[in-house]
Amino acid sequence: MRERQRDTIFMYKRASSKEYPNFFDKEQNLGRSPNGLLKDIGNPSWKRPLPHILVATLSSLLFGYHLGVVNETLESISLDLGFSGSTLAEGLVVSTCLGGAFLGSVFSGWIADGLGRRRAFQLCALPMIIGASLSASTSTLGGMLLGRLFVGTGMGLGPPVAALYVAEVSPAFIRGTYGSFTQIATCLGIIGALFIGIPAKDVPSWWRVCFWVSVIPASLLAILIEFSAESPHWLFKRGRIAETEEALEKLWGTSHVKSAVAELSKSDRGDELDTVKFSELFYGRHVRVVFIGSALFSLQQLSGINAVFYFSSTVFKNAGVPSDIGNMCVGIVNLSGSVIAMILMDKLGRKMLLLWSFFGMAIAMGLQGIAASTFLSSSWRVYLSIGGMLLSVTTFALGAGPIPGLLLSEIFPSRIRAKAMAVCMAVHWVINFFVGLFFLQLLELLGAQILYTIFAAFCLMAVVFVKKNVVETKGKTLQEIEIALLTSD
Repeated sequence: MRERQRDTIFMYKRASSKEYPNFFDKEQNLGRSPNGLLKDIGNPSWKRPLPHILVATLSSLLFGYHLGVVNETLESISLDLGFSGSTLAEGLVVSTCLGGAFLGSVFSGWIADGLGRRRAFQLCALPMIIGASLSASTSTLGGMLLGRLFVGTGMGLGPPVAALYVAEVSPAFIRGTYGSFTQIATCLGIIGALFIGIPAKDVPSWWRVCFWVSVIPASLLAILIEFSAESPHWLFKRGRIAETEEALEKLWGTSHVKSAVAELSKSDRGDELDTVKFSELFYGRHVRVVFIGSALFSLQQLSGINAVFYFSSTVFKNAGVPSDIGNMCVGIVNLSGSVIAMILMDKLGRKMLLLWSFFGMAIAMGLQGIAASTFLSSSWRVYLSIGGMLLSVTTFALGAGPIPGLLLSEIFPSRIRAKAMAVCMAVHWVINFFVGLFFLQLLELLGAQILYTIFAAFCLMAVVFVKKNVVETKGKTLQEIEIALLTSD
């Protein structure tokens, strides 16, 4: 049966390649629409893939929720579980989740390629359900840490698979808009966690409710993804042509099936059924795009955004604003920036938004560096701190936050897309871990002024890097992007 599938897809590819001249001649006569399909067909309906994408973004909602769930509840958790006053134990509750996320991200590509995108989502939801249930019902620190490890595994698996799925099921003309949904869902998850956690300081054991709540969207993800379409790219890569056409009809409509399959066959070289070796990601023709992806995620973490989020409560307290209200303000600003990015993504393009995002963050970090100086009055320092912090969050949300995940899912060739995303996300978590580990020590050693200046320098480095290395992908099909990058090597 397996050999028959191989023969089917190879025969299909040979037939498709023979038809290329006629296909391109037809395109030259008719012209191309912004999404790479023929103009006489027009753009697919944006409504058809929307329900499938909303289900997939539940994984991003859960990601954001579990990032923020311990923000307001950690003090209550430490009192109930008997580790109050232990900074090591409190740090472990947070960092164990990051360790699990690293493990999940490392294996996400192999799971997404081996089992498919839908099964990967279900495997993302399962440890989140188990982990949240363990955390909510435990009476010991060990139980909490085990629960956080399970949750972290799901957190690491979800975002790269969500980025892959959204890119692969979205029509090209609106892929940027839909790609922003993952960042918006993450912001909503963080805000939801902060809002639900507000009573935790006053209501005994409320933190348990906060963990139980997350079981609901995780269960919905596991159930609803079963009724969603599988990625046509994954199905085609596996030689399941009939199922590919069914998925495309479900996502884009009957009139777009033939042209979409023709697009898929362009970049399909006949070797996708072979196992991708790990070494292929670091040697040969793919090394450049993997380097670009890893560098983008590294620069994203080295921009200082985590430091901004870490110190937001302190800055608001100095201004006389309660920490819960301050954190909610940061969440709303982050969400607002993400919504604006969604509107602009398919108009201005990924590269321009990314350039201005990192440049704006450099200015914001400069303002915070100035705020840390001693020659200003205390009121001016507070104003500059708050202004710089909110500007950092806004500009981050406009580009540096949502674009790297979307851009990488677009520029990676189909054959390595899932595994390359896994490698880049693993790099993201490693850099995230070390920034969190050494930030306070560097702050004490260098001082806030020098440290924020270093962050500003990294932001400017990111501007130069994006300018030289990032290609614009707006309005292009994934196959057009892949062919363009391969011919440019």
